[in-house]
Amino acid sequence: MIVATSGLGCSSSQAKPAYNLPVSGRQPLSTLLSQALVAFIIEFDNEFEHQVPHRTTNRAATPGPFGAPWLVSMAMWTKLMRFIPEDGISVAALGEDTALDKKEFETWLTRMSKWWGYPTVESGQEPDAKRPGGLIVRPTPGGRKAIEVWRPLTAIIEQRWEERFGAQPIASLRRAMRAIAEKLVPALPDSLPILGFQLTSDPRNKYQKEPANAIGKSEVPHDVPALLSRLLLSFAVEFESELGTSLAICANGLRVAGEKGVRIRDLPRLSGTSKEATALIVKRLQQRKLAAVHPEAPGSRAKVLVLTPSGETLRLASSKLIGEIEARWQSRYGSECVAGLRGSLEKLCGEPSVGTSPLFEGLRPHPDNWRASLPMPEVLPHFPMVLHRGGFPDGS
Repeated sequence: MIVATSGLGCSSSQAKPAYNLPVSGRQPLSTLLSQALVAFIIEFDNEFEHQVPHRTTNRAATPGPFGAPWLVSMAMWTKLMRFIPEDGISVAALGEDTALDKKEFETWLTRMSKWWGYPTVESGQEPDAKRPGGLIVRPTPGGRKAIEVWRPLTAIIEQRWEERFGAQPIASLRRAMRAIAEKLVPALPDSLPILGFQLTSDPRNKYQKEPANAIGKSEVPHDVPALLSRLLLSFAVEFESELGTSLAICANGLRVAGEKGVRIRDLPRLSGTSKEATALIVKRLQQRKLAAVHPEAPGSRAKVLVLTPSGETLRLASSKLIGEIEARWQSRYGSECVAGLRGSLEKLCGEPSVGTSPLFEGLRPHPDNWRASLPMPEVLPHFPMVLHRGGFPDGS
C-alpha cells in the first residue's frame, strides 16, 4: 500500500521527482498510458471494495450474507472471473476461454479458489463433452456477489469519466486507441500480465512477435481500460525486447533515483508505487549491480539508493528509448493518430501532481476503503506494478 514519507530535507517542491520528459517538456507516452490506466483501475477497485463483502490482512471480514473472499484487484476479474458462469464451467473450457498458458492458468485458478475464495473446483456429477474430466469451476456465494458487482463496473467508471472529462474527449481517446490497437499483435490481452521475476511484462517472450495484419474491429475491445492495457503492453514489450530490462524498473526505479540517488523510504511516495513494490525494484537493481544502498551519512539509519555507473548508463538509455519508441509509433501507426492519442491523454493526466491532474478527482476512496487510511498519493506510477499480491496496479 502507498506509504507517505518525508522528503530529502528539501521543501515540498524540491522533493518531487525529476521527470525525464521529452525535449518538448511533455510526459512520455508510456507514462500517460500508465497513469490513465492506474487511475481507472484504482477507481474501479475502490468501488468494488465498497460494495462487496471481503477480507484483508488488516481487516476482518466485512459483514454480509455472501461470505467474504479476499480483496483483489480488477486484474483478477479480467483474467479469470469474468469467464465463469453462475452454473459453472469445466476446467478445460475455462482454460481455453481465458487464453492463459497452462502454468499461469493453474496458478490463478489455485489462488482464486484455494487462497482467495472466489470460485470452487469440484467434481461434476455427469462428465460430458462440455465438461471434460468432470472438474467444474463454480463461483462461491461471495464470488457470485463479486461477479454481480464486477460485471457492470467498467461501464460505470467509464460513465463517470465521461461526466468528469466530457463524453467527446473520452470518445476521442477511445477512437485513437482503437486505431492503434487494430494493428497490434492479436494475442495481446485486455489487461496487463503479472510482472515476472525480473519485473518484466513478457518473461516468456509470449508477446514478442512480428506485428500481424490489422485484425477485425470486432476483435478489438471498446473498453477504455482494455485498450489502455493493450497499448501499454505493446509499448513495454517493444522497450524490454530491445533494452533487455524491465520498463517498470526503469520508470519507477532508475528514473526516480536520478543522478544523485534517493532515500529508500521516499521511493514509494516519489514513484506512486507500494512499499513492497519498491522493495522488489531495489532488490533487482542490487542483484544486477545497477544500484547500491548506502547510509545517507556515517552512522545514519536512513538508507539511500545510488545508481552505479552501469545503472546511470541504463537510466539514460531507457529515457532515450522511451522517446524513440514514441517516434516509431508515429511512423508505424500515423503521426496524426499518435498525436491524437497523446493529446487525449494529456487532457486526462494534466500535471503529475495532486490538485492539478484531473485523474486525482476520481481517486478519493470511500471511508470504508483501505486506501482511506492513507494519504492521497502525490503521483501515479510511470508504469503499473501488477504483482502476485492481488494484481493491484501500484503493487499494493
